[in-house]
Amino acid sequence: MTTVMEALKSTQNAHLHSEIVRHLPKVKDWFNQQRGEIDLPFYSSYDIRDSSHKVANVDANIYPAGFNNICPTDREMAPPLVRYYLDRHYAKGQSGGSVKKLMLITEEHTNNPYYWDNVFTLREILMGAGVEVCVAIPRLATERATMATASGRQVEVVSAVVQNGEIHCACFTPDLVVSNNDFSEFYEEWGPTLTTHLNPPRELGWWQRKKSNYFKHYNELSTEFAKVIGVDPWMLTVETELFENFDMSDEASKSALAQRTQTLIDRTRESYKKRGITDDPIAFVKNNAGTYGLAVMRVASGDDIMKLNNKARTKMKAAKGGREVEEVIIQEGIPSIVQAAGVTAEPTLYLFGCQLAGGFLRTHSEKGPTESLNSPGAVYKRLCVSDLKISVEEHPLENVYGWIARLGVLAIGREAAQMGVEYKGYDRNGQGGDSSCTL
Repeated sequence: MTTVMEALKSTQNAHLHSEIVRHLPKVKDWFNQQRGEIDLPFYSSYDIRDSSHKVANVDANIYPAGFNNICPTDREMAPPLVRYYLDRHYAKGQSGGSVKKLMLITEEHTNNPYYWDNVFTLREILMGAGVEVCVAIPRLATERATMATASGRQVEVVSAVVQNGEIHCACFTPDLVVSNNDFSEFYEEWGPTLTTHLNPPRELGWWQRKKSNYFKHYNELSTEFAKVIGVDPWMLTVETELFENFDMSDEASKSALAQRTQTLIDRTRESYKKRGITDDPIAFVKNNAGTYGLAVMRVASGDDIMKLNNKARTKMKAAKGGREVEEVIIQEGIPSIVQAAGVTAEPTLYLFGCQLAGGFLRTHSEKGPTESLNSPGAVYKRLCVSDLKISVEEHPLENVYGWIARLGVLAIGREAAQMGVEYKGYDRNGQGGDSSCTL
């Protein structure tokens, strides 16, 4: 696969791959033990950075978009994974039988044609799993609407409303509602009194979810996983700190953030020295409750924060929906050695439940290996996790990245458990009481 051959030069990647394969029975047993203790969302996606000396997840989305970008072969193989999840966890749907009617809730207030290509593709995958699908928008001003995709297709949508705790639409009474709306808004009427089965739950939305909590669990799990395969946990973790009371207009807040950032960069530099790494460390400052790559900045020193111009400060103040950024995480920057067509790339992997469902490489011709690639101008290249079904041993990158993504979904499960989030109607172990995952 020419698009990711650069990463194959990494001896660390080769080492990680060989150790995972060598310990695969133990790895699967460990994973299934962790998986049996938590509930897993319908789907999720993970941005991964690979610097050769470190491979880690740097962003996790419980309401993923971008299904239109995943490998075509992966898209063809995804419907059985959806059916597996539905039959396993919702064998008795809202109406008493298996899930046959599924409502897909989307983002509102967006005419982004690329987002609607995502919805179109996701709907096709769901329909391929043998369910009737109705696409609906919360609080839609009209009862029906037609949305145009970037590829020239159309998506018919209806209004979703909540009445007496139940989600209704013009299509049918759903057995299950799957959300592709990340609930950056509170949506009070979709709260605790909701009786309709909704997955992922509103309570995992960005109105209250925190990246700092997620990365705490991710780093703990990565450390445990590293011990299972006998490697240095540093190779799989990403140092992340919470910074509260964030205010770019306040000099004291900005100064405190600069000092904390410099301290993290200095620690990273010491870790590099111990391992003979000559790269200059960087850090990212990210909104602690945000998505779409908004309110993210790359810095090489604390001084960079003190010198931010007005445009940069303004970009860090607002997140999706105009919400103010009130706290951020300071995160170790992981440069990317992965390239596709000669430009910097990073893998993104998708899961349905605990099973790998798809992938792609996000590239950006105007961004370097230390910059965020999740920005306008990104182009998506081929990376197929379905190749692992042919041979795990012969696909080292897909294998390594796949396990990083699986660690991510376990972290989401622990995060949800810590938050006390309930998946209504969800059967954790499925029929027969077996909580293991087909890996």
